Amino acid sequence: MAGTLRPEGPASPVRQGHGSVPGSRYPWNEIIELFRAGMPLRKHRCRFKSYERCFKASEAVDCLHELLGSNQNFGPEVTRNQTVKLLKKFLKNHVIEDIKGRWGKEDFQDDGHLYRFPPSSPLKSYPKKPSCGKEVIKFPDWNEPKAGISQEHIPVKSVAMNSEMWYKRHSIAIGEVPACKLVFRRELTQTNIEEIWKSMTLSRLQKVLGLESLDEVLDTKLVNSKHIVQNAYNVNKQGIVTLEDKSKELPHWILSAMKCLANWPSCSDLKQPTYSGFERDVFKTIVDYFGQMKEPLLTFNFFDVFVSVLGLLQKHSKAIEALQISCLLLPPENRKRLQLLVRMMARISLNKDLPPLSESVRTRTLMVQAFSRCILCSKDEMDLDELLAAKLVSFLMDNYQEILSVPSALKSSIEEHVVHLQRVQFQKSYPEVYKVRFPTPETEAVLFPEKTKQKPPILLWALKKPFQPFHRTRSFRM
Repeated sequence: MAGTLRPEGPASPVRQGHGSVPGSRYPWNEIIELFRAGMPLRKHRCRFKSYERCFKASEAVDCLHELLGSNQNFGPEVTRNQTVKLLKKFLKNHVIEDIKGRWGKEDFQDDGHLYRFPPSSPLKSYPKKPSCGKEVIKFPDWNEPKAGISQEHIPVKSVAMNSEMWYKRHSIAIGEVPACKLVFRRELTQTNIEEIWKSMTLSRLQKVLGLESLDEVLDTKLVNSKHIVQNAYNVNKQGIVTLEDKSKELPHWILSAMKCLANWPSCSDLKQPTYSGFERDVFKTIVDYFGQMKEPLLTFNFFDVFVSVLGLLQKHSKAIEALQISCLLLPPENRKRLQLLVRMMARISLNKDLPPLSESVRTRTLMVQAFSRCILCSKDEMDLDELLAAKLVSFLMDNYQEILSVPSALKSSIEEHVVHLQRVQFQKSYPEVYKVRFPTPETEAVLFPEKTKQKPPILLWALKKPFQPFHRTRSFRM
């Protein structure tokens, strides 16, 4: 396009990253590149003076709004007001500047003021993380003894010899009793099983996201294996996580308020009578409670993981699986709060009996605007948090029952793997017993030989004469 200004400096990390979903790793850089490339620049006059290669604020809003609406990470749900807010961030971060070169204040308005692109590149530089390869975690070999221990250096307790002991040793020596071998056997502990859950869960997540390494989006050392196992097994009949530490539960009054709006007009938990505007006050109470949290429910550590899933939303089943696995990594108290909150949001959005909670905003849009930030945002809050969170939260609301359930295929594969490892350990520790309990086709043939089927002997007289009918003879006559 004529009159466009291409970004200077190094290429965006979005295009440098190997194996990442286009636009999902660093959407801030991607949107800036697209905006700079697609924004028409031309001559404008302001106060009897001409300015080359610039644009009006309203033109920038038109261009960026159309760009965001066609981008797979955001979509047509992005409003013009959200686009203005993003341009305010662009101005504050020197992505754009006014025609006199001023920037750094969020005073951008949807009007006729003139702006231009600065000569320096506004793209963010991201540190390149070392790749850890395709195997996320290397487990210890449970077949080997612990380091520093050998069979020769194991202390042996001296035994006083008596006649019974002498007889046993003598029987072994002459071959009457098989000699026992010292076998190292390490049972799969709970810690081992938790490590297996972590490794296989992260490996599957890496495969679904299409990444060469999860280091691109996650520090795997921050993933707690106990949290994954608790989220997979400590659930009630509705699939909601049950917490071992009851002090981390939601306060009863918040639960009552959430149930009230989710089940409106049936408010069985509330004793006091309702009044005009009661439902709005209850909603504000819930918004205030979740708004005061110091960290979003999806946590700062997992921000890049969930943003990466946005690139998969067009592939519905893959996006569902990626979010299922990602939500398993959360602390159990976060996962439970997310389950309860998103379920309430979805029910409120579909409840036609509930009076409008806002005069100007649709109920569904209000849910997304009210709770997006407490569900997902970055620690520095400088990127496209609001737009990214709105897109992800909308998808969560539409598919929360699947996303916030334990992925059955992953759970089955891990459980089968654990059973296999336990069987292998048993086989190596007790090979003779294993052959009896779990025979192979070859050992079955030895243990249970088939009896050869013998045909009944053929009478010799039957071969000599053909069958003859019975005839009476004189000896039988009376």
